[in-house]
Amino acid sequence: MLNLHFFRRPIMDYDVLIIGGGAAGFFTAINIAAKNSALRVAILERGNTVLNKVKVSGGGRCNVTHAEFVPSELVDFYPRGKKELLGPFHQFCTGDTIEWFEQRGVELKIEDDGRMFPVTNSSQTIIDCFVAEADKYGVEILKNQSVTAICESDSNWSVTTKTSKLLAKYVVVASGSNTKIWDLLKNLGHKISSPVPSLFTFNIADNRIKSIPGVVALHTEIKVLGTKLHSTGPLLITHWGLSAPAILKLSAFGAIELAKHDYKFEIEVNFISKTFEETFNQLIDLKQEQSRKKISNTKLFDLPKRLTEQLLLAIKIDDHLTWADSNKTQLQLLAGQLTKARFKVDGKSIFKEEFVTAGGVDLKQVNFKTFESKLFKNMFFAGEVLNIDAVTGGFNFQNAWTSAYIVATAIAKK
Repeated sequence: MLNLHFFRRPIMDYDVLIIGGGAAGFFTAINIAAKNSALRVAILERGNTVLNKVKVSGGGRCNVTHAEFVPSELVDFYPRGKKELLGPFHQFCTGDTIEWFEQRGVELKIEDDGRMFPVTNSSQTIIDCFVAEADKYGVEILKNQSVTAICESDSNWSVTTKTSKLLAKYVVVASGSNTKIWDLLKNLGHKISSPVPSLFTFNIADNRIKSIPGVVALHTEIKVLGTKLHSTGPLLITHWGLSAPAILKLSAFGAIELAKHDYKFEIEVNFISKTFEETFNQLIDLKQEQSRKKISNTKLFDLPKRLTEQLLLAIKIDDHLTWADSNKTQLQLLAGQLTKARFKVDGKSIFKEEFVTAGGVDLKQVNFKTFESKLFKNMFFAGEVLNIDAVTGGFNFQNAWTSAYIVATAIAKK
């Protein structure tokens, strides 16, 4: 007997189906509907709430973008996607993002490090804006619609969920790092770069940093030994090891290589961004100039005192040793700790609530003038479903806005 259970699912027709109720999905839907009101647009969200990642991003403030306005410089923040995003950023860049939100009553502010947030300091402002715009333009938001199949159906796309079957002329995949959707795309013939974590902190158990969580060294240089990976910037000591921009840049640009090492490797930290020789010579000068002063009471290269104390302990320089009583070997050891301190990394931790992956749809299979699949007509991609990721600071969201806007423009014109 023929099983009719599948055919009892309601069949719904749309012009555009967007898989994923996150930042890229909403931005695509809103802009399509705003540009072409004749199109019936729906968002399919697998859960019972939308924009979850937006809500927690930036510590609940939503780091909307970054104040980098030159496309050729903006692409440098993308370990994967740098070459492909140059053209798209010339179409829709940071300034366009700011203008888009301002036109909808959401003012953004620039912080000292270049990150941009809504002036309300609340991600709910962005969520409310998106939901209001979707409602204004008649975008349907279909929740609890976990997609189980995507296939071509005559000149349309057929998308099956656990409860429905939906047909549409255009399908936009904006599902982020959803491995189930990647599997469906792989079954269609798309090549998927295997996902590995990006933007993570380093787990380090070392007596030099064990007791001083919260200490920051502002001007550091870090190398991953045995590789070409290196970065510069602020370094934060945490309860678990090391974090802050210097580490996060390493984790992003080294995501694939560090995964191959199973997150067990050695780093060399230069806490003061000076050479060993330069540092040693300055220590010799201090020995002459402040001979009666205790080394432990000297502010070394603007480093936090708590960090300096731990580095001195590591080379067995006690609280009472004066510069006059120090010897050449001790000063060489101190210069080494300041400029060539080695730490063993044993694992990683997620950076705050943010989870970014390196991996996704192979970029060679995408037309970056429209973000349309090169394999299938009327299938588009937006956001992190592609093998594009960035360092922290609002850059991943900018990729979402840019790709979504270009997709919307392409579909609205069609």
